[in-house]
Amino acid sequence: MTPGPLAGRVAVVTGGTGALGRAVTLRLLADGAAVSVPYVVDAERDALLARVPVEPGRLLVRRSDVTDEAAMAAFVDAVHAHHGRIDILVTAVGGFAPGDLLATDRRTWDGMLGLNLTSAFVAARAIVPDMVAAGYGRIVTVASRAVLPPAGGFIAYTVAKAGLIAFTQALAAELKGHGVSVNAVLPSTMDTPANRAAMPDSDRQGWVPVESVAEAIAFLVHDRAGDVTGALVTV
Repeated sequence: MTPGPLAGRVAVVTGGTGALGRAVTLRLLADGAAVSVPYVVDAERDALLARVPVEPGRLLVRRSDVTDEAAMAAFVDAVHAHHGRIDILVTAVGGFAPGDLLATDRRTWDGMLGLNLTSAFVAARAIVPDMVAAGYGRIVTVASRAVLPPAGGFIAYTVAKAGLIAFTQALAAELKGHGVSVNAVLPSTMDTPANRAAMPDSDRQGWVPVESVAEAIAFLVHDRAGDVTGALVTV
């Protein structure tokens, strides 16, 4: 069997058991990478494991809160013990909450920032030092086409995803010259069970399959994409 384009690479996919994250995890595994996934929802973990036809040892799934620095540090230690290093980070953790300013309480605000922005900061801070030391790394964040330009009506989500775009581009600037690329994919509305449930009467003709987003991510984490950094790739 011909080895995949990511054979020998080690990836971490935060949110890797969710609708998009599962598609990313399966794609990276199909391309030959070893993939490690932190999770918090047992049903999502089981759904992922039911679809993984790979040899034992190439997928590590471990319960971890990716917004907690200590928990993420312990997760990274487990990946190092299992695979020895981390070459790729995809931050696919995210969530959506509607509401304008006056309809958004502090709990919702903090929750959107935590899921969509802080989770990426915590994961990158835990993993980037090893990438810099190795002189190699690929980081891809998942923002949103809906916040470029920033939109009203879902202010906490908008600010969190817009902040993630700024974080991605700032980190790309910081890591230039270290062999580490940092890019963001910006999907429009994705065709997921959660979106179908939230918008049952919407026309889904223009919704983006999660596999298409995973395809864009797979390109950005490839060896040949090393000269692409700081990019915002709309899907």
